[in-house]
Amino acid sequence: MRNTLLMALLVTAPVFAHHAFGGEFDANRPVLLKGKVVKMEWTNPHAWIHVEVTKPDGTKEVWMVEGGSPNSLLRHGVTRDSIPVGTEIVVEGYQARDHSLLRANGRNVTFPDGRKLFLGSSGPGEPPPDAVPTSKAKPVNQ
Repeated sequence: MRNTLLMALLVTAPVFAHHAFGGEFDANRPVLLKGKVVKMEWTNPHAWIHVEVTKPDGTKEVWMVEGGSPNSLLRHGVTRDSIPVGTEIVVEGYQARDHSLLRANGRNVTFPDGRKLFLGSSGPGEPPPDAVPTSKAKPVNQ
């Protein structure tokens, strides 16, 4: 009996770790992040891009940007090598509900040459598909 209960907890633990967009991110708080990629995590349930953003006073802060699952990103043509460390990018997205955290849900990534990638993160509570975060976003580094 104890083994059955333990196995049930182990199997369901990843489900509890996953969240809906609206549970963690604020659709009314768009952000525009400009900076250099310092780390890329290709993990389930979501990939994470760590972006070093320079603030107006010259100090730097590292934001964690959530993308879709590796599987959904692959379906959009994004691989673990699509966003190399050291690359300057612009991320359009939505800030975490807890505004003290340097976290965002990424919608689009734009490279210096103009190429764009859709980060594919979505779920209940997300902004409508035609929402453009940058139309209301205040750049965090200005």
